[in-house]
Amino acid sequence: MIGTGASQTGARAPKRRIGTPVGYAARGARIRYTAHVMTYPTLENFVGGTPLVRLQRIVRSTGATVLAKLEGNNPAGSVKDRPALSMISRAEARGDIHPGDTLIEATSGNTGIALAMAAAIKGYRMVLIMPEHMSAERKGAMRAFGAELIDVSREGGMEAARDLAAEMAARGDGRVLDQFANPDNPLAHYTTTAPEIWRDTRGRVTHFVSAMGTTGTIMGVSRYLKEQSSAIQVIGVQPDGESSIPGIRRWPPAYLPKIFEPERVDRTLEVSAPEAEEMTRRLGSEEGIFAGVSSGGAVHAAVRLAAEIGDGVIVVIICDRGDRYLSTGVFVA
Repeated sequence: MIGTGASQTGARAPKRRIGTPVGYAARGARIRYTAHVMTYPTLENFVGGTPLVRLQRIVRSTGATVLAKLEGNNPAGSVKDRPALSMISRAEARGDIHPGDTLIEATSGNTGIALAMAAAIKGYRMVLIMPEHMSAERKGAMRAFGAELIDVSREGGMEAARDLAAEMAARGDGRVLDQFANPDNPLAHYTTTAPEIWRDTRGRVTHFVSAMGTTGTIMGVSRYLKEQSSAIQVIGVQPDGESSIPGIRRWPPAYLPKIFEPERVDRTLEVSAPEAEEMTRRLGSEEGIFAGVSSGGAVHAAVRLAAEIGDGVIVVIICDRGDRYLSTGVFVA
């Protein structure tokens, strides 16, 4: 009954200190009490701890369970909040950077938004370099967090953005965090994302599916999950040879992320842009999950995998929210 403090099983719910906002325990943050001072969590304490939910309709014809990890619930709206905060916080702890420094990063969107947020929290100047054709919503979000933007041509793409970031760092214009080579990127997922998956599935996860861009998510999660059970299969998702999908990349050999270790991925599945976009729309209309196109690609692969294996527990990453893609026309069926 509401208001009794008892659960439906008859056990009494744990008491909560008066004034403690609901949700802190779920995310692991705590209010700290001293003799006369209450210390409240800050925004960075709420990165991670995202929900893991079962897809109910898209996969109902198969015996496999598909669970979607909703990374859009992070403060800046994507899975990239985790490595962004990790890269800045750990560099700061090592003494590599100090508040007030200029940080530089090449990004196609989500990492830039997350870094802009983390830089605002920590007190850094953030300069972001990105291809000119990225969505207006993503650029607007970066500026809202105080970041400065530099565009490169659509033809040059992320490769040109990465080259310019390196040139600026060589000139002494700032420090490049380099999500593509920074071990603090996958470490964020090894220490947070993967343990959450293992805990929330009670160790029953059999397959993990993730879109591959910088590959930080799949590297960190694979390392942790395979330490728990070597039988867990890790599946990476890439665009097919004809497609360009925001957030999913097939890198030229010279630009392959240095953090990528191919032996940590058991299998790669390809998706087309139309498949990713259709599944993105289905997630919204059939599951109530408003996500971006890379998430649609990952879920398309997860559904294909579910039909193939027949039984198992598949966890798929929902990388971000759909609101930053409204201007792209993907939600116009």
